[in-house]
Amino acid sequence: MQQAIAAPCSERGQSVSPGLQIPPPAVSVLRPRRRHFGCQALATAAATFAVGIRPGECRAGREEALPGRRMPAPIRLRELIRTIRTARTQAEEREMIQKECAAIRSSFREEDNTYRCRNVAKLLYMHMLGYPAHFGQLECLKLIASQKFTDKRIGYLGAMLLLDERQDVHLLMTNCIKNDLNHSTQYVQGLALCTLGCMGSSEMCRDLAGEVEKLLKTSNSYLRKKAALCAVHVIRKVPELMEMFLPATKNLLNEKNHGVLHTSVVLLTEMCERSPDMLAHFRKLVPQLVRILKNLIMSGYSPEHDVSGISDPFLQVRILRLLRILGRNDDDSSEAMNDILAQVATNTETSKNVGNAILYETVLTIMDIKSESGLRVLAINILGRFLLNNDKNIRYVALTSLLKTVQTDHNAVQRHRSTIVDCLKDLDVSIKRRAMELSFALVNGNNIRGMMKELLYFLDSCEPEFKADCASGIFLAAEKYAPSKRWHIDTIMRVLTTAGSYVRDDAVPNLIQLITNSMEMHAYTVQRLYKAIMGDYSQQPMVQVASWCIGEYGDLLVSGQCEEEEPIQVTEDEVLDVLESVLVSNMSVSVTRGYALTAIMKLSTRFTCTVNRIKKVVSIYGSSIDVELQQRAVEYNALFKKYDHMRSALLERMPVMEKLTTNGPTDVTQPNGEAEPTVLETKPPPSGLQPTSQANDLLDLLGGNDITPIISTAPPNKPASAGGELLDLLGDLNPTGPPAPAPQISQPPFLLDGLSSQPIFNDITAGIPPITAYNKNGLKIDFAFERSNTNPSVTVITIQASNSTELDMTDFVFQAAVPKTFQLQLLSPSSSVIPAFNTGTITQVIKVLNPQKQQLRMRIKLTYNHKGSAMQDLAEVNNFPTQSWQ
Repeated sequence: MQQAIAAPCSERGQSVSPGLQIPPPAVSVLRPRRRHFGCQALATAAATFAVGIRPGECRAGREEALPGRRMPAPIRLRELIRTIRTARTQAEEREMIQKECAAIRSSFREEDNTYRCRNVAKLLYMHMLGYPAHFGQLECLKLIASQKFTDKRIGYLGAMLLLDERQDVHLLMTNCIKNDLNHSTQYVQGLALCTLGCMGSSEMCRDLAGEVEKLLKTSNSYLRKKAALCAVHVIRKVPELMEMFLPATKNLLNEKNHGVLHTSVVLLTEMCERSPDMLAHFRKLVPQLVRILKNLIMSGYSPEHDVSGISDPFLQVRILRLLRILGRNDDDSSEAMNDILAQVATNTETSKNVGNAILYETVLTIMDIKSESGLRVLAINILGRFLLNNDKNIRYVALTSLLKTVQTDHNAVQRHRSTIVDCLKDLDVSIKRRAMELSFALVNGNNIRGMMKELLYFLDSCEPEFKADCASGIFLAAEKYAPSKRWHIDTIMRVLTTAGSYVRDDAVPNLIQLITNSMEMHAYTVQRLYKAIMGDYSQQPMVQVASWCIGEYGDLLVSGQCEEEEPIQVTEDEVLDVLESVLVSNMSVSVTRGYALTAIMKLSTRFTCTVNRIKKVVSIYGSSIDVELQQRAVEYNALFKKYDHMRSALLERMPVMEKLTTNGPTDVTQPNGEAEPTVLETKPPPSGLQPTSQANDLLDLLGGNDITPIISTAPPNKPASAGGELLDLLGDLNPTGPPAPAPQISQPPFLLDGLSSQPIFNDITAGIPPITAYNKNGLKIDFAFERSNTNPSVTVITIQASNSTELDMTDFVFQAAVPKTFQLQLLSPSSSVIPAFNTGTITQVIKVLNPQKQQLRMRIKLTYNHKGSAMQDLAEVNNFPTQSWQ
C-alpha cells in the first residue's frame, strides 16, 4: 500500500488544490550504495523522497538563508546521498550521519517550517540505512497537518516508517487522517487510506471505519481499491466491524477495473476466513466469481493486464483462493466451480512460471473442495508434470502437495512413483527429503520389494542427516508389509549394516523380538549375523543384535543346521574369539560389551568344551572399570560358584516375546490410502496358568466385538514366606491357591496406577448416588462411586457383595468387561468368602478411565460355590448415574 504514495506523481497536470499544480516526477538517477545494512529498495525509496522535495514545491530550492535566520539552508537529499557515497569506512559514514542529524535536530528546535519537508526526507533515508530517527516523529505529524500535498506525502510516509500502534504518538494523527479522508482531492484521500491501512491501531480503526466504509461505496475506482485494502486492515484489527462493510461489498465484483476487483476479492477472502456466517453469505457469489475467472482465461490479449501471455495472473490466483474457501465442505458450490477449474487446468500455459503459479493454485483448490474424481486425477497429473520441471522450487512444491494428497488419492499418486523415486537422486536436500517422505507414503504390499530396493540404495548413498529418518521409515514399512519373515530379517540387517549408527534406539530390541518369534529362521539368522560382524565392529547396533543371537543360538551355529543357505563350519573357540574381540574392541560401547559378556555367559550352557574358558573370561571382567560390566561379571561369577545348579535353568533360551506396542503410529495405512485402527492380537497364557474352560467362559462373557476384556481379579494373597515380595510384584499370584479365572491379556501400563499414594477423590463424589448392580439368589452387589481428584476422567467404583442366605458363599470371583473406548482395572478383593445372613461383605475396587466421557456400560460375571454347587451368572449394568461418567 505504500507504493500508492507516489501515485499522484504519475498524473500529469492533476489539480490538487487551488493554486497548486503537480508537475510530472523527475527521474532520479541517484542510487545509494548497497551496504551490509541496506538493500536495493533503499535506492527506490530515496528516489521517491527526492521527487517530493523539488524546488518550487517545498520552497526549499533557495541556497541562501531567509533574512533574519541564523540557520543556513540545509543540503538537499541528493547531496546527502552523494556525500554518504563518498565515505570510505563505516566510521566515516557514521560521522557524516551524526553531523547531519545534529543539523536536523537544530532545525527542528528552531521550528523551521521552510525546510521541515527536506529534513524529514533526509531523516527517513537515514532511518532506512539503519540509523535512529525517532526524534522526527512529531515533525511527521506537523507535515501531515500541512495544507501542501508535498508536505503531506512525506509526512504520511514518515508516519508509516517511524510510527506504529505501540507508540501513543500515532493517536495524534487520528483527526488529521479523518479530515484527509474527507478531502476534496483523491490523492490526499489515498494517502490517508494507505497510512490507516498500514499502521492503524484498533482505536484508530474504530474511529475511522465509517469514513472507510463511505469511500468503499464511492464511484472512484482509485479510492475504492485503496478503501478495500484499508477495510481488510480494519477487519483484522477489529473483527466485530466486519458487518459494517457487508452492504458495501454487494457491487464490488461488478467493477470493471481490475485493481478494484483484486482488492475486492482480498476483502471477501478475509471476511470468509474470519466468519462462518460471512462464508455462508458469500457462497451465493460463486457463479459471479466463476464468470469473472472465465472471462480472464478466455479474453484476448490485453497489454494493460498481460503478464507473459496470461491475462492478470494475480487476479486469477486471488479468485482461485477465494473459490477454495467457498467450496470447502459445500457440495453445491463445489459443483458450480468444477467446470471452470477444469478449463483453467487445461488451458493455462505452463512454459512460463506465471502459468505454473496459476496451475498450482488450481490444484490446491481442486484438492480442497468436493471435486469430482476425474478432476482430482487431473490435478495430481499436473503435480506429476511439475516433478519434471527444471525449476527446483516447482519440484519441491509438487512433492509437498503430493504428500498432502497421498492419503486421499493414493492410487492416482502411485502412477507417478517412478518420477518420485527419481527425485531421491536430486542434489537439493529439501527435494530429497520430501521425495523420501513421499516414497515411504507410497509403500504398500504390492510394491514393497521394489520400493525397499530403491530406498535401501538411497540409504546407502544419502547424507548422514537423512539416514536416521530413512532407517526408521524402512523399519516401519518392513514391519507392515513384509512378504516373508526371511525378507523382513534380511532387510533389517541390511539397514543395520548400512546405517547402524544412525538407527533409533528401539531398533535393536525390535529386531531381537522379530528373530525370537521366527523360530524356523534361528539358524539362518545367527549364521548371517555371525558373518556380518566378522572383523567389523563399526556398526554397534548390528554387533549388539549379533551378540544376542550368538548367545541364544550359538549351538545352532556350531552344529551347522542352517537349511536356507550353505552352512559354515565354525568351532566353539572361534565363536568365543569373536565375542571376546567385541569385548576388547575400541569401537565397542558399554552396552555392546554388556551384550557380548551376557552372550558368552549363555554359551556356557550351550557349549560343552569351553566352559572353563568362559569362566576365565567372566572372572576377568569382575574387576572392570565399567561399573555395569563389572556388576554383570560379578553376578555371573556367583552363578558359577554358588548357584551352578541353577545356571542351566536361568540361561535357557528366551521364550517367544509378545510385543506390547507397535513400532509406529496406531493407524496402518492401507493400499488405498485409507487408515484403519490396528487390532492387537491377544493370546491366552500357557495352559498351566489358565484352564481352557475358564478362558472360554471369559470369551462367552465378553460376547460382542465391541467389548474389550480386562484383567480380572484373582483371590487375595495368603501369607507367604520368603519370596513374598516377588509374588506381590507379579500381581497377587498365589502358587497354592486356585488358578486365576481369566487370561492375563497383554496391555500397556494402566494409566491409573499410583493413584493410591495421594488423595484421589474430590468433593463432587458426595453427590453420586449408589446403585444396585445385581440382586439375585441372595447375592446382592452394590456399586458406590467416587471421582478421581487427579484425573477427572477416572471413576473409582467400590463394589460391596453381601449374602442374605443361611450359608456362606465361597470361592467368590467377580469379573467385568467394558467397551473398547474405556480402560478398566480390577483390584484385588478383600476376601473370597461372603458370610451368610449379611454379617459381612466383600469389597473390591474398580478403576474406570473414560477419556471420551461416554455413557458407561459394563458386563459382569459372577462365580461362587454355594450349598455344595458351583454357581455362575452373567449380568449387564446400564443404569450408571450420569454424574459417574460425565
